[in-house]
Amino acid sequence: MTEPDINPGDAKTWTRDYDARMRDYYGRRAPEYEVTYAKPERQTDLAVLRAKAASCFAGRRVIDVACGTGYWSALLAQSAAEVVGIDANEAALSIAREKNLQAANGAARFRGGDAYALTDDLAPDGKPFDAAFVGFLWSHVPRAETARFLASLHARLAPSARVVILDNLYVAGSSTPIAFTDVGGNTWQRRALADGSTHHVLKNFPEREELTATVGTNATATHWWRLDYYWWFEYRLR
Repeated sequence: MTEPDINPGDAKTWTRDYDARMRDYYGRRAPEYEVTYAKPERQTDLAVLRAKAASCFAGRRVIDVACGTGYWSALLAQSAAEVVGIDANEAALSIAREKNLQAANGAARFRGGDAYALTDDLAPDGKPFDAAFVGFLWSHVPRAETARFLASLHARLAPSARVVILDNLYVAGSSTPIAFTDVGGNTWQRRALADGSTHHVLKNFPEREELTATVGTNATATHWWRLDYYWWFEYRLR
């Protein structure tokens, strides 16, 4: 599959099928996904983030939304009481399951699911989670869909739950260049995979003010942490 150069024109064409595009892209990318964490210039940032992720959910029941291959799930499981990873892509989930991760309350669980429609059966005991980790998904959520995404996530969380959103900053020379911006304000990249395919991928790069405004009155004790290549946004659910 090789996607041609396009005229961004009408945002409806691109945002309407963004989810199908993402599933196809990450299904193909799953075997090579973790290569992204080997970029030499990002190692200092990643060392700090790995340590933070491994400690900040101590004793909590965590839902890892869009867990992918389980790279961050493995870090969360080092201190969490329970980790449940959710992803829409079975190719990525199969890699995550092969890691055989252990949390304090037993094996970390991975299952298919829609991040925009999380179901109440994610926790077998029916209790809400008291923490959530959203790693490198926020940048792929169309700006018009952020409220729907947060409503689904917050419905699965207990009051005062800790939420961490981790994602990329745009850094020229390290990040894939922006190919175009659609009329909905979403930026898109054109990416190539090892199988020779090319894909247009929705990838936004929000700043602190946008994130704070988006979570709005749902959040308290917000914290924004900007590194050289990544940002970390943390809040407590009101």
